[in-house]
Amino acid sequence: MQIQLAGVPGGGSSGECKRERELNSLWTKRLWSYYWLIKDSGKMTTQKKVDLFLDSGAFSAWSQKQPIDIQEYIAFIKEHEKVIDHYANLDVIGDAAGTWENQMIMEEAGVSPLPTFHYGEDIKWLERYLRKGYDYLCLGGMVPISTKDLKFWLDDLFSNYLCDEKGMPKMKIHGFGLTSLPLMMRYPWYSVDSTSWVVTGRMGSVYVPRKKAGEWIYNENSWKIAVSNQSPNKKEAGAHIDTMSPGEKQVILDYFEEKGYKLGKSEFRMASQKYTLKENEKWAQKKPTNKAEKRRVELLIEDGISNRYQLRDELNIIYFLDLEKALPEWPWAFKLKNKQHGFF
Repeated sequence: MQIQLAGVPGGGSSGECKRERELNSLWTKRLWSYYWLIKDSGKMTTQKKVDLFLDSGAFSAWSQKQPIDIQEYIAFIKEHEKVIDHYANLDVIGDAAGTWENQMIMEEAGVSPLPTFHYGEDIKWLERYLRKGYDYLCLGGMVPISTKDLKFWLDDLFSNYLCDEKGMPKMKIHGFGLTSLPLMMRYPWYSVDSTSWVVTGRMGSVYVPRKKAGEWIYNENSWKIAVSNQSPNKKEAGAHIDTMSPGEKQVILDYFEEKGYKLGKSEFRMASQKYTLKENEKWAQKKPTNKAEKRRVELLIEDGISNRYQLRDELNIIYFLDLEKALPEWPWAFKLKNKQHGFF
């Protein structure tokens, strides 16, 4: 299974930034949104060939009431095909017929987008895609749906439509926005994508696998550990690394050390808003609206994941790369037996 990391490390929502260039050796499988590319810069800013999956960003555009011009999307794909491995159809949110029509428009224009079937759509649309014989198909609309409801839906799709009588997938399947490890392991996906690595890091946390018999275990739900020294849950027992038991904390620190990272250390104090920051200092809160109110300053004693989100980005990328290696090699047989199958 391939895990496409959606988003940009170290800030920004699209394109190639300095932080991305620094992490090129790590971050090689990517998913970018066409909508955010054109919104931020109007162009593709990388010319380096990577494992790049381009999503239309139709949901983002729909939620912000800014429609995407399909002809401009087609032109963009043609201009940048040399740096794009796969690209999705421009789906129409809540309109399966409109999504099908866009698929036909794009194909007639000479491009080959991956079709997308969404949660809640009539199964006849999936059957139509299957009759056309696509070898790579996307499943979307899953982000807001509960794991319980997704299991019911996906069990039906993989049992009755996407796999043969032996349980082997008939084509490659991509799961848009799939972040649940049990769902990753339950079905024979060819690829999935997720922004959870960057969202988790910006919220002050990192992923840490469980450890059993001296080995890091990736096929079980991992820890999501709050490490930021500004985390709002620092005082909540078990919610932050500082509130964990000594044994658990040591296991987590061992993982950081093994991957080449430190927790880090900072000191804080309050200063006037007119204060000039010194070396290794940064503002630790937004500027107060009251000019007379003091502002919190952070002094970085030792760089680490507790005080630099960039390092949390790196560690979360490494976690997902290790997770990808631990997942079963595609294709593998999906078996539904007494509602238990796959690895669970």
